[in-house]
Amino acid sequence: MATLREPAVAGLFYPADRDELHDAVTALLGTAMDSPRDAGPPPKALIVPHAGYVYSGPVAATAYRLLGPVRERIRRVVLLGPAHRVAFPGLAATRATRFRTPLGDVPVDTETVTALLELPQVRLLDEAHAMEHSLEVHLPFLQEALAEFEVVPLVVGDASPEEVGAVLEKSWGGDETLIVISSDLSHYHDYDTARRLDAATSAAIADLAPERIAYDHACGRNPINGLLHVARTRGLACETLDVRNSGDTAGSRDHVVGYGAYAFH
Repeated sequence: MATLREPAVAGLFYPADRDELHDAVTALLGTAMDSPRDAGPPPKALIVPHAGYVYSGPVAATAYRLLGPVRERIRRVVLLGPAHRVAFPGLAATRATRFRTPLGDVPVDTETVTALLELPQVRLLDEAHAMEHSLEVHLPFLQEALAEFEVVPLVVGDASPEEVGAVLEKSWGGDETLIVISSDLSHYHDYDTARRLDAATSAAIADLAPERIAYDHACGRNPINGLLHVARTRGLACETLDVRNSGDTAGSRDHVVGYGAYAFH
């Protein structure tokens, strides 16, 4: 019997109405596509922010616009985001077989989830998924950017780069698989401090240097560092797509949150 994971932050982080959400996401993607930046080759992996769309949506769209050429090819998205509400060691999978958004249901690749549960650092922990926004906010972008796909949703707790990297290696797949790492950057600094900290974090990501990223530099440090660990091994190159903060997109510049989008080829 199918188990449904209902949306937890529809109407908060993004519109709860189907048509309004469709219009919002397509507008963000359209604006990003109008940018003079060269779109570059399709990515194998992305790092994308996960705040409310009014804040991080423009930055997220600079990553998801790259999926146009592979819209029909990508059939599986391995989606890792940090735990914000439940503390636990390792990575949390879910019993859910579908994730719902106002745009419809996204099926879970249960075969891959079952295979990942063979790893000692992966456990079933539905509580970690119930109210977590770090995965959910990406689904509408993926639903608009891709055709039919399944998702492998994993919330990352206290896990080393090697532990996260082993999960990514086991689910890496081929051209049909996209890796998405969910993370914001610095939190609640003034505008200039945030720009300085986020520039240093972006340089570490571009250099594939997980040892230079601390917990207060990115809330998704653990999944990011796992991706960087694998990127080093596999010889991937990182392209920085966009780095901004909430002072650039919406809100004041007194206490901002940083956002970055990165593609790995």
